[in-house]
Amino acid sequence: MTRIRRILCASDFSKTSGKALTSAIGMAKTNRATLTILHSYVQLVPLVPEQYIDSRTWDQVDTETRRWVERQLAKLADQARKSGVRASAMMVIGDPAQQIVRTARSKRADLIVVGTHGRRGFSKFFLGSVAERVIATAPCPVLTIRGK
Repeated sequence: MTRIRRILCASDFSKTSGKALTSAIGMAKTNRATLTILHSYVQLVPLVPEQYIDSRTWDQVDTETRRWVERQLAKLADQARKSGVRASAMMVIGDPAQQIVRTARSKRADLIVVGTHGRRGFSKFFLGSVAERVIATAPCPVLTIRGK
């Protein structure tokens, strides 16, 4: 088996992704691997005419959202570092599944760790499964951590 040197952990800041991060930190410590914590930011697209909400307001909402994401990522990276793991955090823009796989390729990740909410039926049909799409297209093994 290949030694795990680089772990990519995707986070959407939910309880489930918190469990995935805890597992990723443990694996990074055990294997003396580096950990990259990733959040894929999906930009809001205004669905109302501009006379209701002007473009400056949308820009402000986008800027504040990005700042919030950056603060959350910094907290997660600090948590990992306090556990003795070499960790970094990054935010990317776009479809989460595609960006997770793209980042795993560019970082040459040996393992991807993601949380899964375990949705079924209509909620899975409408919301989709990021973890499922990552598993299907990832360039390396994927560890899924169930939230429930």
